Amino acid sequence: FRRLKHFLSNTICRKKGTWYMKKMPTSDADCSYGKGQCSELIIAVKDVGHAQRHSKCCIYKVPNKLREVKEEAYTPKLILIGPVHHNKKEQDNKVQANKKEQDHKKELENMESLKLRYFKEFLCRTTCEGLMKFESIIEKRIEDIRHCYAEEISLPEKEDFVKMILVDSIFVIELFLRTAARKDYEKDDYILSKPWLEEGIKHDLILLENQLPFFILDELHHHIESSPSFHKSFIELACKYFFHNENCKNIPKEKEVKHFTDLQRYFYYSPNLDSSGSIIRHLYSATKLDTAGLNFKKWKKKPSEVEDRCLLDIQIKKPDLSEICPSFNCSWLLHCLPFLKFFRCLKRMQTSLVIPQFVIDHGTEHIFRNIMALEQCHYPKEAYICNYIVLLDFLINTKDDAELLVDKKIIVHSLGSNKEVAKMVNKLGKEIVEKNSCYHDVALELNKHYKNWWNKNIASLKTVYFRDIWRGTATFVGIIVLLVTVGNFLRPFVYHK
Repeated sequence: FRRLKHFLSNTICRKKGTWYMKKMPTSDADCSYGKGQCSELIIAVKDVGHAQRHSKCCIYKVPNKLREVKEEAYTPKLILIGPVHHNKKEQDNKVQANKKEQDHKKELENMESLKLRYFKEFLCRTTCEGLMKFESIIEKRIEDIRHCYAEEISLPEKEDFVKMILVDSIFVIELFLRTAARKDYEKDDYILSKPWLEEGIKHDLILLENQLPFFILDELHHHIESSPSFHKSFIELACKYFFHNENCKNIPKEKEVKHFTDLQRYFYYSPNLDSSGSIIRHLYSATKLDTAGLNFKKWKKKPSEVEDRCLLDIQIKKPDLSEICPSFNCSWLLHCLPFLKFFRCLKRMQTSLVIPQFVIDHGTEHIFRNIMALEQCHYPKEAYICNYIVLLDFLINTKDDAELLVDKKIIVHSLGSNKEVAKMVNKLGKEIVEKNSCYHDVALELNKHYKNWWNKNIASLKTVYFRDIWRGTATFVGIIVLLVTVGNFLRPFVYHK
């Protein structure tokens, strides 16, 4: 890079913010000097990586702009898996750390020793020949494994790299097998007997930078010689571990799971999504849409439906006559007289936004942040989770918007307050870049609904005169008094005739 920098400094210059080529050589001596510089440039760029990423690349370092929003969401707290953070371990040993960092380092070291204990326990499932076979499998696929990582791996020695992949892979496989047979291990197992530790490790195994390629884990698991009756396919073990469910129906057969972050993404996958729409530029908030007569409705599974709806399946349902006669939706009547909402026939005449329930806990943000980071790096044209969060970000601007969705049971959370929900959703959407959106048509319909002259006037009517029960009652009484006054004023003229 020094030679490259030297060549560029002698070749181009900058004046007034614009780059120019320096004077080209004219004499033979100048030309020979230029040729020498070109040869230096060719030598310098030979060691530079390719501009195009490898087709197998799927494990990335989180972009700095996302990491700066919430760094702890992407950083392993208990266990390090794979080569991305291996260099970080070496650096931490050299740098003087404060007490908090030292405690974190000690926890990581304890988990490294636990990996070796799990490795020792795993030997009971196989033989020395089987272990050598595992090592041979990794050696054969070592280039494929390296190509999965976007960043240059800091383990140049083949033996060190194979050892790291072997120990980490066996730890993950042994953990999954023990979880699948929990009753046999829960009492004495160091991890399964401590719920806080189990959840912490599960959190770390989801992080984008803390991944092993799924294919090597699957292949090693396939070659376990002892096969107890509880052995499932590795994908079933993974679903059992992360989702407490062996059913992997959300994963399309034509798709290949890249790693555990990718598996989490497929858990929310829906084949009905179409990302061909443009990005959403503007969308009214949930409270504004509510005042305009939109009914926010939680999706409920019908007895005739076999499968649950995917979280991302958001639909608009309109009454048949709404296009012909906007006032037919009875939203004005329901807003002015809220007690009429008990009559379901009137509510069915409203335009509804049907949304599957979104359950939020303290780990939800970390899961979604890592899935979104994966989509930003690997699935920019199929960023369905990013599209979903951006849509929520438009709908939820204040705690009142969040409160509306909570009241409708669309959002269920354990964050303590609706303000925290709004804050979480708004921060999730920060620094997210979209190329397209699968909710473009939905946003168009929602904006169209709000801008409809009838719905807009009803929204103003509700905001000004029917904001709460007291103001609504006063408005209703005022209308009656006005009608009585007008009647009394006209009565003499009617009787006189």
